[in-house]
Amino acid sequence: MSIQSMALIGTGVMGMGIAQIAAQAGLEVRLFDAKAGAAEAGLNKLKSTLQKLQAKGKFSEEALNETLARFKVLDSIDQVAGVDMVIEAIIENLEIKQNLFKQLETIVSSDTILATNTSSLSVTAIASNLEHQDRMAGFHFFNPVPLMKIVEVIAGLATEETVVADLLELAQRMGHFGVRTKDTPGFIVNHAGRAYGTEALKALGEGVASISEIDRILREGAGFRMGPLELFDLTALDVSHPVMESIFNQFYQEDRYRPHALTRQMLAGKKVGRKVGEGFYKYQDGQKTNEEPIQTVPAITVFSPVWIKADCEQDAAILRDYLNENGFIIDAAEKPAVDSLIVLATYGEDTTTAALRFGVDATRAVSIDLLTDFTKHRTLMPSIVTQKSYVDQAHAIFAKNDHGVTVIAESIGFVSQRVLAMVVNLACDIAQQQIATASDIDKAVKLGLGYPHGPISWGDVLGAQRILLILERILANTGDQRYRPSPWLKRRAQLNISLLHTAAV
Repeated sequence: MSIQSMALIGTGVMGMGIAQIAAQAGLEVRLFDAKAGAAEAGLNKLKSTLQKLQAKGKFSEEALNETLARFKVLDSIDQVAGVDMVIEAIIENLEIKQNLFKQLETIVSSDTILATNTSSLSVTAIASNLEHQDRMAGFHFFNPVPLMKIVEVIAGLATEETVVADLLELAQRMGHFGVRTKDTPGFIVNHAGRAYGTEALKALGEGVASISEIDRILREGAGFRMGPLELFDLTALDVSHPVMESIFNQFYQEDRYRPHALTRQMLAGKKVGRKVGEGFYKYQDGQKTNEEPIQTVPAITVFSPVWIKADCEQDAAILRDYLNENGFIIDAAEKPAVDSLIVLATYGEDTTTAALRFGVDATRAVSIDLLTDFTKHRTLMPSIVTQKSYVDQAHAIFAKNDHGVTVIAESIGFVSQRVLAMVVNLACDIAQQQIATASDIDKAVKLGLGYPHGPISWGDVLGAQRILLILERILANTGDQRYRPSPWLKRRAQLNISLLHTAAV
């Protein structure tokens, strides 16, 4: 059927965002909230927002009036009777949602679609007390709804295919990309998003780099819009940490989703983020007050020759070209001279391990991360025994022409390598589990999380073989099963085909 009318239960920010795009798409929208006066207040606030948009020329006055005419505030939940669809956007509490839908089932007709905007609860569980579980589905939007052009359509175990099809069609009518997903913890976007924050927290907990440095590396070097720790501050740990714990526990303590004790401690200490003035950073009027400046470049005038060793010739060529262009001497001998700076371009290992593997002096060795764009921010990693004079030389060499450089402590695979490998690997595993198609995962995560690439195609951009190498080396080094490569990634990397490739049968 074609959905022409909707009842919206819960008129907070999320609910009114859904109501807005539904009315703008031509649906009749009835608004109900259990809190007296909340629906009227929500509509008044939305009316003010739409009037401001109309004044800016976003749409005509006629379109504004037509949109507003489609809303109706309800005095009683019984007045939802007769609509084609009911969607709830209320508190994330399983029992409360179950009771609401059980009540709605006594009010609406047997063919009315019932939908939940849940972000973390099982759609199957929400529908479990209904007589007609087949007409229940998830319809999960992202905040702010008018700007985040994606909605996950989640089929519970009993959901009819026609219901999924109707919701996908409605999403398109409302100007959103509707993505079909299985009813699994976190669905697609919140599921895929676990890797970014949890791996950054693990690196922070290991003392690899400071809060500001981790954010800067991933923002400026890897291309994320926000660093993971400043993102935690924005979303607030009282929201994000329970989601991390919920997904971890719903997957029976799967290592890939393991949260970090630090965010639990911060939550207990009520340092949840920007909204309270302190999280990973401190804030005044919404602005950071304690972000560290970029590391000072050492004042070096005399440089040793630079000896290069890389896992792949392409990386060695990049380094040679850079050194030649900037007038530095290259030690081209098979083995480094006794005073040469040793620069290692390696993946998934620390500098100590790389120096031993290449058979060079760790006291003069500094590794460089070439997984991300070398023309952007650069990350260097000395070993625990590298002499400071060589660290300073490497810093000055790669900061030439005002390039940003961060020197980190030894880490299994830098910061970007660890985080990006986990992002790609987790997305590949979502595809392996057939939660959604690889192309849908890519598009959904890019729209829902604002990544510069979809996480699976990002693996193609970075090189699937390099991602696999990072994971295999970290796994071998640590024994931590969170780093085990997904079969989806491993097969495609071994065959040297796109990570988006889908088997014919």
